[in-house]
Amino acid sequence: MKMDQFKRMTDWRNQWDHFFGEEFWNGFAPFFDNAHSQLNLYQGENELLVVLSLPGLAKVEDVDIFVNHQTLEVKGKINLNFKGFDIIQEGIFQGKFEREIPLPYTVKEDRIKATYKRGLLLIHLHKLIPDDSRKKVDVIDAEK
Repeated sequence: MKMDQFKRMTDWRNQWDHFFGEEFWNGFAPFFDNAHSQLNLYQGENELLVVLSLPGLAKVEDVDIFVNHQTLEVKGKINLNFKGFDIIQEGIFQGKFEREIPLPYTVKEDRIKATYKRGLLLIHLHKLIPDDSRKKVDVIDAEK
């Protein structure tokens, strides 16, 4: 019999919304958002390093990473199955997850490196530095 701790937490929260009101839970939002993947964001001079804790990722193909200007999106699935055992207590998240991460600046979409090591997904991004130099425009003589 599989016990889904996170579903029970949501059911419990819905019952208590009637008693405490929805505003009560606003202070706990960061804890609920982190239930699927913990994250650190590091900044270098012109680089970002995003580190997501994803213990139990069976294969890197189970994670999709998308970048759009100043947003990083990570989707995937974690499946912790141990043959011959049924889960009786669950404290490590498993299942589908989706995380949208706002970035402090626009990044180069062609210079992204993602690696997975020891339960951590490391995503290395580079700042898009706009080229502010003046560009000369050639004028075409339409009379010729």
